[in-house]
Amino acid sequence: MAIREYRFQGVTPGGHPVQGTVMASSKSKAQDKIEQLAEEHGFSLSELTQRRTYYYKVRHPNGTVKEGEQKAFSAEEVEEALEGMGVKVLKVRRKWFDFEFSPPQQDIIMFVRLAANLLRENLPFDEVLQMLVNDVSSKSLKQVIKDLNSDLKGGMDAEKAFNKHRDKLGKFTAYMLGIASKSGNMAEIYEATARFMERKDEFSSRVRSAMIMPAVTTVGMIGAMVWYVWYIVPATAGLFTGSGMDISLPPLTRWSLAFSHWLDQYWLWVLAAIVIPIAGGVMWARTPQGQFYLHKYMIRVPVIGKLLHKINIEIFCRVFAILYSGAGDNLRVLRIAAEACGNQYMEYRIRNVTIPMMTAQGASLVEAMKASGVFTSMAISRFKSGAETGSVQKSARQMANYYEQETELSLDAAVEGIQTGVSLIIATGVLFLTILSAEMAFIQPSQADMMGM
Repeated sequence: MAIREYRFQGVTPGGHPVQGTVMASSKSKAQDKIEQLAEEHGFSLSELTQRRTYYYKVRHPNGTVKEGEQKAFSAEEVEEALEGMGVKVLKVRRKWFDFEFSPPQQDIIMFVRLAANLLRENLPFDEVLQMLVNDVSSKSLKQVIKDLNSDLKGGMDAEKAFNKHRDKLGKFTAYMLGIASKSGNMAEIYEATARFMERKDEFSSRVRSAMIMPAVTTVGMIGAMVWYVWYIVPATAGLFTGSGMDISLPPLTRWSLAFSHWLDQYWLWVLAAIVIPIAGGVMWARTPQGQFYLHKYMIRVPVIGKLLHKINIEIFCRVFAILYSGAGDNLRVLRIAAEACGNQYMEYRIRNVTIPMMTAQGASLVEAMKASGVFTSMAISRFKSGAETGSVQKSARQMANYYEQETELSLDAAVEGIQTGVSLIIATGVLFLTILSAEMAFIQPSQADMMGM
């Protein structure tokens, strides 16, 4: 669900004005957040405004007329900003159909990659954003870059500025770029983020290509078999059973004919039994609860599930390695790495098992991670070795690099296994249709039956 920005205005009991912004997915949730703030800081809410998109038309001093869009909390803000740029405002109105779409993944990858390249040239970050906003084709990503530039120039914390757009950039990307802006190795973190995003996008593309074609092929084969049994078999073998001839049909033909008659009576129920669970499952999977359980059991699925699980651990280790220090608030590091890993079940277990064990029970990092039950034995072993030698950060980086290489190799084997499975399904379907056709070809009525007919 899209995250939107809301501005609230209030007043304290002493008459002092209060103003701020919150991020929420709806106005009601924004009000809940503000009510908590009002109770903590002692003020009453007087106005709540959502940041929207406004359409404008202006005339430049040279006479040219231009149109554009700008996000703001009111039309007056847009007019003041445009007038401050020395242009004559002709029209400002709210954009009624203000749909916010997530930028294409390729555009986000290009943004991070170009930013990494420019930062290696030691360009200031505000100049990097200004250069990239003109090269981005996606309107939503262009708006994100504009907002980032504006927020950072206004003094907003970099991590907070990027997290405002985590629904569009993605959790991992928002966290990494927010952290990079506050670190001393900004170009290195951008480079690592770009490299990981490129590899993950390639991995996703290969998984989709490995799954879509087999799925289409399997559905096509099943459809051909159903059509043959439901239409062809009754049109041929059915002639010998409906004409009064006493013919003993072969077993596969007899079963196919019975199945065809059953489909004639209950095809609507069969269709409902297939469509309703699939549609219900898709709708449920889009809910927060559905995504949680989907992530929980997905990592237990053979082959693809294990690959996705290792990618989640890789992201966790990579973020952990960047943020970890021998001393300091490493519980916050665990929390950020858990949120960035991309698996809600893993995040839940780390936040509700690992971190409480370390804070309330004083457990070590390795013991608490093992208790969560979401890390592989190899990851636990490497973190244990790192804790014993005082090189936890190095061990986390090694695990991230190891799983990066392993997932690439394992994906090739998984694709081959899927292709082999699909070949077996196709071979089984072809064999079934061949035997059924051969059986029907050898059905021969007796001479007496033919003369009677």
